[in-house]
Amino acid sequence: MKTPGFTLVELLVVIAIIGMLVGLLLPAVQQAREAARQMQCNNHLKQMALACLNHEAIAGKYPTGGWDVAFMGDPDRGFGKKQPGNWTYSILPFMEQNALYQMGLGESESVRKTQALERQKTPLPFFYCPSRRPPVTYPLYGGSTMACKSDYANNTGIYSCGGALKYYANISTLAQGDAMTDAQWLETPGGGQLDLTGVIYRRSETSVAAVYDGTTNTYLFGEKAMCADSYNINTDAADSRGSYQPGCVSSWRHTNNLLPFQDRGGYGTGACGFGSVHSGTFGMAMCDGSAQRISYSIDKESHYRLGNRKDGMPVSLP
Repeated sequence: MKTPGFTLVELLVVIAIIGMLVGLLLPAVQQAREAARQMQCNNHLKQMALACLNHEAIAGKYPTGGWDVAFMGDPDRGFGKKQPGNWTYSILPFMEQNALYQMGLGESESVRKTQALERQKTPLPFFYCPSRRPPVTYPLYGGSTMACKSDYANNTGIYSCGGALKYYANISTLAQGDAMTDAQWLETPGGGQLDLTGVIYRRSETSVAAVYDGTTNTYLFGEKAMCADSYNINTDAADSRGSYQPGCVSSWRHTNNLLPFQDRGGYGTGACGFGSVHSGTFGMAMCDGSAQRISYSIDKESHYRLGNRKDGMPVSLP
């Protein structure tokens, strides 16, 4: 009587079929995981946008863009243009992070600075895109100091990265900043004035009423583009500063003459554009608190208009 079993040929055929099935299923599993991560990223945008709206309801304005690279959040200075910290610092109380926001409250300026440096080492998951990198500390641009990061950046509207601010390198203390006029803060080396047409920018105090083109038609903040080789190191100027300090111009994003793009290796970002690691679309939070997926194929004119809150030419998202 013949003993039942597999021949070698039959076994090889079964193995080949299993291999084919795994090969077919693996991309589907990876695609499902990426879809889940993109949904989580969009949820981050949504939650932070709602925090910005709560900030506007309490303070009468969206969170400010802060001062410049030398300054971090100061709990004694409240909201608005007197607050040197940027929007990611100002929304902390509305993201159930009031204890982090208040570190150093009522202390001397030197103690507040020390506490701000400690705060900078506390990464929060909602500032990170899960498809790009985990919520841990990373080295700051061009150095070895470890700090938390943010994968999202504010919309300044019209801005030229080459248009340096005249007093950019001359402000190192709170007293110096307080002594400057509004015009000086936005003065260029040639004596002109920057007209930032977005919503969150240097010392901004933008209210919902000031978004003349409509809150559903105007970017508030969104995912920032980066070089894919630089997520975990300190070589991309687009990643120059952490979440709780304003950063320099490279922390801002504008929409004039710069289309969004997907992260890719070997390509410098120029530190000024929106984009993301996701394929097909990048995420933007709108001034009405919604989170939208925008196609990389958006035309330049529409992208520019969505970043301008007051040009009288609103663009509706499809």
